[in-house]
Amino acid sequence: MKICVFCSSSNAVANVYVNEAISLAKLIGQNGQTLINGGANVGLMHTMLEKALEAGAHTIGIIPEKLKGHNLVSEHARELHITKDMMERKAIMREQADAFVALPGGFGTLEEILEVITLKQLDYHNKAIVFLNTNGFYDDLFRQFERSFEENFAKHNYRELYHIAQTSEEVMDYLSSYTPSTPVNKWYKVPGNRE
Repeated sequence: MKICVFCSSSNAVANVYVNEAISLAKLIGQNGQTLINGGANVGLMHTMLEKALEAGAHTIGIIPEKLKGHNLVSEHARELHITKDMMERKAIMREQADAFVALPGGFGTLEEILEVITLKQLDYHNKAIVFLNTNGFYDDLFRQFERSFEENFAKHNYRELYHIAQTSEEVMDYLSSYTPSTPVNKWYKVPGNRE
């Protein structure tokens, strides 16, 4: 399985996030899986590539040419794709991955995971999507999702588009048992009709 992990490029995050990223990277390697990420030599991206490779994973980095020009390519990506821009980077990640995992991260991580959720909602793919909610990092985001459901900006069964895990072990257990669900019709039948 090729697991695409969206995660932080920051070198300044707390150890609780680093340690959980290392745990997931090791599990990916120990289970003979492939890690795909942004391919940078900074933050959790770099740490995960290094630790997954050490644990036996095949590692794939996908990085835009602009970032490569800033000497930001991780040496731990055994397979490297250089893209013309961020859009192409995300497209290759989506195409190659069998599953997506979001670790705690900033704007880039949020943009990446929300895009794959939106595309699953629109039936462009039916791959597993998991938030690794280390230290309750995404609790406020999930509250925002719940408000969207409660106020009918999104259908309640869209909770099934993604899974929330608290540990790396839960992530891997979910991915190993994932069964694609039947796509849900996004559109309400009549404007103002909540069914």
